[in-house]
Amino acid sequence: MTEPKSIIDGAAILRPRAVETLALAFQDDPALAWIFPDAAIRRRRLPRFFAWRFADHVRHGMILASPEREVVTLWRRPGKVHHHDPLSPAELWRMVRIFGTALGRADTVGKHLSRHVPAGEDYLYLRYAAVRPDAQGKGWGGRAIRAGIAEANRIGVDTCLETAKESNVAIYQRLGFAIVDEWKVPGGPRFWTMIRPKD
Repeated sequence: MTEPKSIIDGAAILRPRAVETLALAFQDDPALAWIFPDAAIRRRRLPRFFAWRFADHVRHGMILASPEREVVTLWRRPGKVHHHDPLSPAELWRMVRIFGTALGRADTVGKHLSRHVPAGEDYLYLRYAAVRPDAQGKGWGGRAIRAGIAEANRIGVDTCLETAKESNVAIYQRLGFAIVDEWKVPGGPRFWTMIRPKD
């Protein structure tokens, strides 16, 4: 059977499959491994974390994915790049349930990310790009990111992202991104902030 090559709006259906793809793909992410150093805890917590992030991007962004969710990408649209929902008691409780005793580390990473995301709201911001481990090496990640870049070009804005995985830097550079900042969470992971100018 020929593998489908389309990238579609991934918000409406197959949410559990999309969350599973995100959680599987980020098991070895340096930032999330620093937040959750124990691998067993990380396996339990990441599905909760990405269910929360997925719902956030349904409200404030867009989700581009392959039909069977081999790849899932979460994007913030211009005007929502730096948005954070108010920290209500319900939201705080949700975060405690997601992070448990790792909440302090998660807060530290979140605060440093907020400082290093480029200023302004005129970007399409790639928050997460995930390819299922059994689907890697088939071009899904590049396909989904190029679909996001096409949307950024359509609306006339640059694309920005940051990654904590050094091996991703060259991949993004091949897609036209350039490093604009390299920084480190004190005692924690290193990040690269990258921008791709609109065509």
